[in-house]
Amino acid sequence: MHLSRNLSIILLIASNIVVDQISKFIVRANVTPYQESEILGSYLTLNNVENTGAFLGMGSDLNPTIKIIFLWILPVLVLSYLIYYIYKNKQMDNYSFIALCCIAGGGIANVFDRIAYGSVTDFLHIDLGGIFRTGIFNLADLSVTTGMFILLFGSFMNRKKQNE
Repeated sequence: MHLSRNLSIILLIASNIVVDQISKFIVRANVTPYQESEILGSYLTLNNVENTGAFLGMGSDLNPTIKIIFLWILPVLVLSYLIYYIYKNKQMDNYSFIALCCIAGGGIANVFDRIAYGSVTDFLHIDLGGIFRTGIFNLADLSVTTGMFILLFGSFMNRKKQNE
């Protein structure tokens, strides 16, 4: 079965949003705020933290008007353009297509939280004994990050094809 391109866009973006929102709903309902629970020892922990800023809490202390501009309005405009770009660019390779849909879905999920709740629920933390350590993040952040890695990988693969 071959899905239409437009349906594929909707399904990819929507699935990113739905999985993120379900995970946040479960965390808000079942995890005590600011309490750490081990999932895989201390390597992967679960926390319930409300982030009123952007990436790693940056911008949490901004003036409310500036916060609305930079954490609501600007992201909505950028995400709107990104979705327009995905729909209009019919020559996009599969890597870019999937990556940009993941980025859009994750971005929409976090903007939705900021608008609906005034903050974004973050809950996952990775600490591989000092070798690799993250801030506390959520599945929307993971979707955006995965999309960025897919874009980089796709760019590498496309450049490799062109050189052959």
